[in-house]
Amino acid sequence: MQDYQKVLLLTAHLFEYPDAVWWQELPDCRRALREIGDSRASAVFGDFLSFVEETGAKEYEDLYVRSFDFSQNTNLYLTTQERTDFGKQSQEMHRYKAFFLENGLDMPNQLPDYLPALLELAASLPPGKAGKVLQSIRPRVELLRTRFIEAKLPHAFLLDIVLTETAGLEVKP
Repeated sequence: MQDYQKVLLLTAHLFEYPDAVWWQELPDCRRALREIGDSRASAVFGDFLSFVEETGAKEYEDLYVRSFDFSQNTNLYLTTQERTDFGKQSQEMHRYKAFFLENGLDMPNQLPDYLPALLELAASLPPGKAGKVLQSIRPRVELLRTRFIEAKLPHAFLLDIVLTETAGLEVKP
């Protein structure tokens, strides 16, 4: 597995809902850091995991729910960032769905604009295709990062890593 795949999969996992299984897998996340060659990404992941562990299950779950489930500005569904143009939102949703179908994947239990699902998709693809997926969501990720910073969410650092990986996988003309 290449470094970008490890980084994207770990990021996707850390953006998932922190249920009991998620908490049980945190030690696995710590071990996965040792396999990431990018020392900057490893440091960011390590700091984020320390924050999560120090915050504790109940308080972190509350933060997660407030940030991602009850906030229009910081939720993880990329097409909801501009709810004023439902036609554009629908077109984007279809485009994201096409990414999955073109690569032999389907997300029957998840909307195709869910950031962790898109990161998992990119991680499953060779570098060129992964770069295309990441480039297509880059403006949305950048907007989400800005909103995370405004909301003082530590998850902004995870999006920094995604944007760095996106730049590293850019398809050159």
